[in-house]
Amino acid sequence: MVSRQQTEPGTAVHKDAEDAEGADNVKVVTKQRGRPRSFDRETALEKAILAFWEHGYEATSVSDLTRVMGIGAPSLYAAFGDKRSLFDEVVREYGAKYGSFGERALAEEPTARAAVERMLREAAAEYTDPGHPHGCLVIHAAINCTSPEVEESLRERRNASLAAFESRIKAGIAAGELSADTDAAALARHTGAIIQGMSQQARDGATKEELEALAELAMAIWPRP
Repeated sequence: MVSRQQTEPGTAVHKDAEDAEGADNVKVVTKQRGRPRSFDRETALEKAILAFWEHGYEATSVSDLTRVMGIGAPSLYAAFGDKRSLFDEVVREYGAKYGSFGERALAEEPTARAAVERMLREAAAEYTDPGHPHGCLVIHAAINCTSPEVEESLRERRNASLAAFESRIKAGIAAGELSADTDAAALARHTGAIIQGMSQQARDGATKEELEALAELAMAIWPRP
């Protein structure tokens, strides 16, 4: 009896070729489904900061974030969690990298007046820096936000700044820099209002020089020793 392979000599070769082609396809698929391309987490986070800073929390979608960060949604969730978790990290990183000038001024200057004067001067420069969005992320990110948790989180940070101003002013009163009848709470709120106003005006196009002039006028009403 003659085998089928002998009567059809091309069949075995053809089958081997098909098997080889199938193996190649498996290899291609395996390569495509391999480990995702890695990314620089620090660079991706910086891009997220700029996106939230420019557009706010509500208007920045997950698709916006993945586009500017250069990663897919699965990578975003794996590295940063959901949008809210990413935003919380953005706010912390923003505070450390861009928003710490106020804390440094309060800690380093010898008087409350000098601290606030330096803080306003540096705010004028920081809020108008052409290298990033204008104004302050903490002040503007929750505008038109429908997430009460985000609004409350940013409000707490702003109120913490007011408390820090008031604490520094009270220390100045205790040291005799300011008169004993100085209203520390009102002076702290005045400082906060100026900072917030400078941020909004920077968003509206005010220049560094214009904000510096505003800061100078704001300091003119400070009580003298």
